[in-house]
Amino acid sequence: MKRYLVIFLMLASTNGYGAISKWVDSDGNVHYSDQAPPAETKAIKLHSSPDPEGTADTNSKTATSAPAAPKTLAEKEAELKKAQKAKQEAADKAAKEQANAEATKAYCAAAQQNLKTLQDGIRLVEIGANGEHSYMEDAQRQQRIAKALQDINTNCK
Repeated sequence: MKRYLVIFLMLASTNGYGAISKWVDSDGNVHYSDQAPPAETKAIKLHSSPDPEGTADTNSKTATSAPAAPKTLAEKEAELKKAQKAKQEAADKAAKEQANAEATKAYCAAAQQNLKTLQDGIRLVEIGANGEHSYMEDAQRQQRIAKALQDINTNCK
C-alpha cells in the first residue's frame, strides 16, 4: 500500500514542473499545451518550470524587465512619515468636522427653543443697555419669529 502511495505522489508532483505554452497554428487556432509546439510556430510561455541552472528563456514575454530594486531604509522611513502625516491630517479634519457638526446641532437646538419661546405668546421682557426693562411688542415678536425661522431653515438640515 505504501508503495502505491509513493508512486501516486511522484506522478502527481511531476505535472507541477511542466512549462505551459500558448501558440497559434497556421489556421489561427489558439492552443495551450505543456508540450512543445511545432518548430515553425512562435510560442509564448505562460508558466515555466523552475530553472535550476539560472538560464532564462529569452523568447518569453514575461521576463522583459528587471526586478525592482528593494527600497532603502531611508525611503521606507520617508514613506512611513508621509503615511503618518496623511493619517494625522485626516484625523484632524475629521475632528474639526465633528466639532462643526456639534456646534451646528447646538445652534439649531437653541434656534428651535428660541422660536418656541417666541410662539408661546407669553410676554417677553428685554433688558436695555442701561439696564431698563421693556416689553416686546407684537411687531418685534413677528420680526424675531421670522428671523428664527430663517435661522432654522439655514442651519437645521
